[in-house]
Amino acid sequence: MPSIRIHRDHDLGLERAREIALHWTRQAEAKFDMSCKLLKGETSDTWDFTRSGCQGTLLVAPDHFALDVQLGLLLGAFAQRIESQIAGNLDRLLAAEAERVPEALADPVGLRGEA
Repeated sequence: MPSIRIHRDHDLGLERAREIALHWTRQAEAKFDMSCKLLKGETSDTWDFTRSGCQGTLLVAPDHFALDVQLGLLLGAFAQRIESQIAGNLDRLLAAEAERVPEALADPVGLRGEA
């Protein structure tokens, strides 16, 4: 059975990583008809996800994400394309987070919007 493994380091901490993982799983549920289930832990979480021809886990840790996907025979033919799309989506979420600036730092004296 073809498999996909993706590892991404980050420095978000567990709470923010959980928020990104929730966003990612909601996208997977809506776009790919995935069924996602959270196994919440004290130091990390694991999201299990399944759909016809695909199953896997997303480990959410304070300093990294680890995705492991097993593809069935039909989807296995598209493994490289699927891996590219999954990695790209996760990378976009992490890039958006890296560009995110807390409001207090972006406008420390409350001048935004004044002429």
